[in-house]
Amino acid sequence: MAPTGGRRRHEEAAMSTVETTTGQVLDLSRIDAGMGEVVGGKAANLGELLAAGVRVPPGFCLTTRAYDEVCAAAVGDALDGLPSTAAEIRDRLTGVEMPAALADTVTTAYAALGDDVPVAVRSSATAEDLPHASFAGQQDTYLNVIGASALLDAVRRCWASLWTDRAVAYREANGIDHRAVKLAVVVQRMVDAQVSGVLFTANPVTGNRGETVVDANTGLGESVVSGAVNPDHFVVDTATGAVLTRQLGDKAVSVRPKPGGGTETVAGNGSPTLDDDALRALTAAGAAVQRHYGAPQDIEWAVDAAGTLWVTQARPVTTLFPLPAERRDGVRAYFSVNVAQGVYRPLTPMGAAVLRGLGVGFMRRVGLPVDRDSPPVWRQAGGWVFFDITDVVRHPVGRRVLPKLLAMMEVRTGKVVDGMLDDPRFAVRRGSSLPLLRRFAGIAARLRVPVAVARTLASPASARAHASRVADEIRRELARPHPSGTAERLAHARRVVPDVVVPRVAGLIPKLFTGMSLSKLMPSVLGPDVTAEEAQILLRGIPHNVTTEMDLELWRLAQSVEPGTTAEELAERYREGRLPGSVQAALESFFDRHGHRAVAEIDAGMPRWADDPTQVLGLVANYVSSAGGGHAADEQYRLGVAEAEAKAAEVVGRLRRTSPLRARAAAFTIDRIRGIVGIREMPKYCMVLGVAHVRRALRAVGADLVASGRLDAVDDVFFLDFDEVEEAVTGADLRGLVTTRRGTHERELRRRHLPRLLLSDGTEPEAAMLTETADGVLTGTSASAGTITGPAKVVRDPVGVELAPGEILVAPSTDPGWTPLFLTAGGLVMEMGGPNSHGATVAREYGIPAVVGVPAATERIRTGDRITVDGSAGTVELPGAAEESAAT
Repeated sequence: MAPTGGRRRHEEAAMSTVETTTGQVLDLSRIDAGMGEVVGGKAANLGELLAAGVRVPPGFCLTTRAYDEVCAAAVGDALDGLPSTAAEIRDRLTGVEMPAALADTVTTAYAALGDDVPVAVRSSATAEDLPHASFAGQQDTYLNVIGASALLDAVRRCWASLWTDRAVAYREANGIDHRAVKLAVVVQRMVDAQVSGVLFTANPVTGNRGETVVDANTGLGESVVSGAVNPDHFVVDTATGAVLTRQLGDKAVSVRPKPGGGTETVAGNGSPTLDDDALRALTAAGAAVQRHYGAPQDIEWAVDAAGTLWVTQARPVTTLFPLPAERRDGVRAYFSVNVAQGVYRPLTPMGAAVLRGLGVGFMRRVGLPVDRDSPPVWRQAGGWVFFDITDVVRHPVGRRVLPKLLAMMEVRTGKVVDGMLDDPRFAVRRGSSLPLLRRFAGIAARLRVPVAVARTLASPASARAHASRVADEIRRELARPHPSGTAERLAHARRVVPDVVVPRVAGLIPKLFTGMSLSKLMPSVLGPDVTAEEAQILLRGIPHNVTTEMDLELWRLAQSVEPGTTAEELAERYREGRLPGSVQAALESFFDRHGHRAVAEIDAGMPRWADDPTQVLGLVANYVSSAGGGHAADEQYRLGVAEAEAKAAEVVGRLRRTSPLRARAAAFTIDRIRGIVGIREMPKYCMVLGVAHVRRALRAVGADLVASGRLDAVDDVFFLDFDEVEEAVTGADLRGLVTTRRGTHERELRRRHLPRLLLSDGTEPEAAMLTETADGVLTGTSASAGTITGPAKVVRDPVGVELAPGEILVAPSTDPGWTPLFLTAGGLVMEMGGPNSHGATVAREYGIPAVVGVPAATERIRTGDRITVDGSAGTVELPGAAEESAAT
């Protein structure tokens, strides 16, 4: 059944072409892939499959022109009242009298298929089988339709199914304009299916692109597609045809055609549906369809009484995570940079290019080999950035160190990597460790790590002063006059991060790791008599953290704003300069110093707070309301500082009675941690200064390109990389590429799941790990001690969010752009992150209970749920868990 590359008709598909002068009815063999707006996604796919030589049941299609004619007459202005008028639209279309000429054409086309031959009547919408939304099952299908009158009635019901409540809700959820969607109807000869089902050319659960997954049952495929039966389930190695998984379902029922038309559900026989030969044939057919489309496919199929295999539908698998292009042989392992940075959204192409420049600059700084514009480990797909860690996990030293290092940032990632080490594809490759040791020694020498660590431990104040000087130096350098020509400005933007920011920030890295290492060593220094909860209390109210200081500054500023001021009023008065002088000046000063920050701030494509102050002003208004309710974030922070200092005195005093030496070590460690750890935010703070400057320069370049007609909008520049913008500057028209990139970005923004680790064959290793839940309790990692019970607030984008005092923030991950919300949060739950991640650190400093690394938290928890966060135990108790536990 492999495609031949030319148009071929099977004898079974032979029929005369019937086509009205207005193109209202078309033979499937006359349809090609470019006709989606006329025949809908399903019919366009079927026509393309026929052209590729795939065996598809013969038939014809009522085009969207037929639908438009009928809809214009029947529906009228009811479209203006959507979604409330959906039921009225359905009723009108179901009862409409089809125009005589159209009815005659449909009847003639039906007769060409055979004398009262049973047909399947399927809806084919113009918006289905999109890259981000398949629309599977949203419109209706009618099987075993017999006779012209029944066919015309089924067509009307298909038209009406475009306006079912589920279809309207689906379009609204995917941001698709109701008026833009039209419906075609496919009519095909029914296959006398003995066995049928669904085939995926990639494993939809694990993501593995090398596996074919088949679900099958006797009779028509409706029982499998609708989920009405436990089908036989097979996983097949696509390359070899070997059956990897064979699970025989009970197949309790089967859908069969009735003699007079329609279908009936009968008892199943439970016997196996497919042998290994049939599975190999199915797998080969699926692989051929995938080769034609160039992407994994979701295929509906049927085998008739003669043993002939038919494809009744193929659509792209829209849920698979995009894979980076890979030049190296064998399976590779990728670690998510988005997870490491707490950015739960795709980067713009330019944002990724700027971040790539950071990697290049740093590698050059420490003497590592690097390509012209990309680190060798860099991988990218759909705006998601990864590092290739394959060579590290295959190294005897790397596989011991990497899981522990990753666990410091994101505990679950460390567990996933640790579990992957048993995979023989990542077995240790023996060899001398000397080259690796020499490389580490070279990096340490270039960064002057021993000297920097010693000086940091000797004088935290001097280390902090150095960090402040670095930020000031970067600000001064970026404030200098820069080129004004388009090409010169682009060249300047390209060098800012690798040549201006990296050389200065590199000196802060040893200080950052000194603080992180001390935090990691602290439990060992304190000894077993100091509990983990006490150790976390010692980390509350850490001073000298630029992000914490920024948040508290914003809180104090809000106390000067008139109570009752809404975010809209505040924004309007700020823009017009009508706020009281002290408030206006304080806000301007805040944006002058911190306006370079943003949500997902490592992405140069994201607006800065200075570009759009809406989020900050909304937070100020929320703070005003919170303070009016008696919540005082600054006082809460001071109490955290006092509690930490009191706990430090208590712990040292307790240790002094049993071990004076340990007491001195504990006092030194606690003092240095509290003096140094706050520096951890400075490298990123300084990097984002450079990113914001690059953004401003690139927007100026974008404005020039808009003026010259090479881009449509200024921010289109962020959907190109540096080389592409240079092409545009020299005359290339890349507007089509920008449109494609924007579409990809919008699609990926809707993605709800981000893998921590991904293999180059598409497998997500975490999918094989069990999520730790028991009796309604989600398990993660303890990040900040304490327990709180309160209402959950599930947030995926912090912009415009109001968080009432005591609400528990539930988020995929957080970066500094989220942290102002922490001032009113009663607790924190994150899907990503470890005890040293940004969100965990800030939660500790504010003294709010936090649990991080909780898989699927934003799906398992709903806004308004009353949950209990136990930051000490690392658990989140869901609604009803306490009652269930008591009952048990």
